[in-house]
Amino acid sequence: MDKKFLYYLIKRVLLAIVTIFLVVTITFFIMNFIPGGPFQSEKSVKPETLAALNAKFGLDKPLGEQYVNYLKGAATFDFGPSMKLDGRQVTDVILEGFAVSAKTGLIAAACALVLGMVFGSLAAVYHNKIIDRIIMVVSTAFVAMPSFIVATLLLWLFCIQTNVFPPNGQEPGGLVLPIISLMLYPMAYVIRLTRSSMLDVLGQDYIRTAKAKGVSGTKVLFKHALRNAVTPVITYAGPMIAFIITGSLVVEKIFVVPGLGKYFVSSITNRDYSMVMGTTIFLAVIVVIMMLLSDILYKIFDPRVDLS
Repeated sequence: MDKKFLYYLIKRVLLAIVTIFLVVTITFFIMNFIPGGPFQSEKSVKPETLAALNAKFGLDKPLGEQYVNYLKGAATFDFGPSMKLDGRQVTDVILEGFAVSAKTGLIAAACALVLGMVFGSLAAVYHNKIIDRIIMVVSTAFVAMPSFIVATLLLWLFCIQTNVFPPNGQEPGGLVLPIISLMLYPMAYVIRLTRSSMLDVLGQDYIRTAKAKGVSGTKVLFKHALRNAVTPVITYAGPMIAFIITGSLVVEKIFVVPGLGKYFVSSITNRDYSMVMGTTIFLAVIVVIMMLLSDILYKIFDPRVDLS
């Protein structure tokens, strides 16, 4: 590992720490400055009960002291107990939901990347031919179609009409449709990225030289063209994977998947401060890590990138 690359990694790690710190700080103060509180609901709460709850979760302390205590807990990923889920620690809830979301999301992301690059390459190779036109029409439709529409159509077709798959994501085979729902949009986006990049690469002089030397079309495509065309996909893959594996509210809601997405949204509506901040920080950490990995892979696939 050269010194410039090592310096770049150190700089990115430090930047990641600062980013996460800012996310923690902004989330904390936004949640505390919003009118209301986690224990205020439509039903009246007795003042003594409210005081006891605030004392239990440390909400009766000065805001500065709450912030310092929260930073100490966040540094060790200890977000304390949930304010709405009795007896549950936020970290345990996050890990439980993430195990499901990550399983579904990783399969969806892998399928989206592989199929997206394959179909994107085909579209570029058969540019302006019938195969290219079909792939682009389908990918455009998937990019424009919201995930809740896709998930609802799949549920209606494969669960209600044909009963091929169970509608509940917790049953055997129940994750097939959620995976398809999650992969279609990123797959379509990867198709368009790969096609555009591949068309640019196929027009380069070194590709024409390789063809003139008699190198087979398959070798030119996969060894020379695809390696250089994949860099925009790598840039997109980092945040895409991060957001998919941390759960999709719509897809998880439609297919009753007990993932992290439902906890994130329910914590916001319930004003569960500890859960909101815990899930937000967890998402930020995943995004930062995936962005860092994307940058590393970008350099590996394209050594010409100047990291200075």
